[in-house]
Amino acid sequence: MAEEAQYKEQVIPDYQDNPFIEALPNLLSPHKVVEKLAFYPQYHQNERKLDSHYRIYMVDRLFQVFQPLPMNIELERKISRALRQGYVFRNPFESKLAQGFCRDYYGTNPINSKDDGFYPSSFGFTLIGISGLGKTSSLKRILNMYPQVIVHSEYRGIPFSAYQVVWVKLECPHDGSIKGLLYEFFSEIDRLLGTNYYQKMMKTRATADAMMTVMNQVVRNCSLGILIIDEIQHLSMAKSGGSEKMLNFFVNLVNNVGVPVILVGTPKAVKVLQGDFRQARRGSGLGGDMVCDRIQKDEVWDLLVSSIWHYQWTRKETPFTSEISSILYEETQGIPDLLKKVYAIAQAYAISSGKEEITPYIIRKVAKENLKLVQPMLTALKTGNIREIAKYEDICMAGIDFNDFLTRTKDSINLDLRAKEIKKKQNKMKQENLMEEKKEAVLKLVDLGMDAKKAQKIIDNMLSQNQDVSAEGMVEDATAVVRNDGIKEDMEKKRARKVKGRKEKQSTANPLDIRTVVEQGKKDNKSAYESLKEAEYIISFEDDIFSMEVVW
Repeated sequence: MAEEAQYKEQVIPDYQDNPFIEALPNLLSPHKVVEKLAFYPQYHQNERKLDSHYRIYMVDRLFQVFQPLPMNIELERKISRALRQGYVFRNPFESKLAQGFCRDYYGTNPINSKDDGFYPSSFGFTLIGISGLGKTSSLKRILNMYPQVIVHSEYRGIPFSAYQVVWVKLECPHDGSIKGLLYEFFSEIDRLLGTNYYQKMMKTRATADAMMTVMNQVVRNCSLGILIIDEIQHLSMAKSGGSEKMLNFFVNLVNNVGVPVILVGTPKAVKVLQGDFRQARRGSGLGGDMVCDRIQKDEVWDLLVSSIWHYQWTRKETPFTSEISSILYEETQGIPDLLKKVYAIAQAYAISSGKEEITPYIIRKVAKENLKLVQPMLTALKTGNIREIAKYEDICMAGIDFNDFLTRTKDSINLDLRAKEIKKKQNKMKQENLMEEKKEAVLKLVDLGMDAKKAQKIIDNMLSQNQDVSAEGMVEDATAVVRNDGIKEDMEKKRARKVKGRKEKQSTANPLDIRTVVEQGKKDNKSAYESLKEAEYIISFEDDIFSMEVVW
């Protein structure tokens, strides 16, 4: 789990001469981010030939597809920036960090006290988005681009022994309990570093305030890079004053320890983050909101749909059209999670019913029958009725300005280039699959007794005309080619043998053959009789009374 520190040269001056930053992966361009985040599971056309009970299980593979969107690129940038900026003012080779350790050790830095202000801004932020948008899955993929624990032993020839916990992600308890969240934190640290904070807290029955003080020290000791709290809307269930106390503790982590904190939740969390706490988080670096609404019906939506449409297990392939795109948007209202579910259910229905084709009728039918619980919310979104939308806090985005965010992401990311990059990756995956199929086909032909070079040549000729063929198809077609070539070859051999036979017959004719003798005599101006007699075909019986001549 832990990785040995590998220090990298930094282009940005603020990030230089800091082992915590230099040990992180290099900064990535938007194209590289797309390449790192995107995931397209393997898919073979010949899977559509399998029996229905196999194909229905294969439909689950749809949920593995991850298509990076503008939101994901922007989120990666904000996390990358927050992580590095948080370490800028916590350089282990600067004296102020050591001063912070001393204050923690001697207890001169109470949980609610103000520090000397050497952490001006940690670039933490809140991420608010509707359920089903993919906030958690996006966070998981982005965080997994970083090692969670880095071990330092020496930096530029200087002994430097330290554990660096790059990130910790917690989930707010359903009851909004402060102690529940603190126990989860200690349990996670124990898992990562092999410590026993959780058992210590349980044995001593420490109060929430005491546990927060210990957490403050642990965060500083393990050089935590970033803390993510998911499902922050659960704080609304906390006992009176509990949510405010926990949020103020997060502000303390930012102000006094310099750790960026990212709060993630649904629109229901907006109420928790408003009020008196709003001013506190603005002054702490927690004031930046990243608000993600459902996807609009535009080129981003088409990109998302086309990324999963390639995965079809019905016998008959349905092409992606603008009509299909519009129907899917109408039924899911731009919510990615619902899109995948409707598409998967539509395929399963088409396969199990024997229709073996995805049609607009089937999409509407399965959406109507399987999205009953969310139909009121979807209807509210379709109509745009603010009062109806307000009834459902997890989708209510009213009063939150996300236009600025959308504008920034669209300006900073060139969608066409991103689409080309994705297409390039899909083509690469297709070529890799094709090479595997080709290799498998050649091996099967060799097993059948065909020469390897001949098998390779036949397969190459076939693929130059058609690349949409499975290994089994290649073997069948190659066998047919060889069979036809064999028939032609046999006919050619027979024809050659006949010609050769005639020539051999002519060339090996008996020089004493009557026809040969007569023919040769003509060349010498002899009669047939004279030629035959000279060749002793005519015998004279001179002793006979009649002096007869017999022709043999």
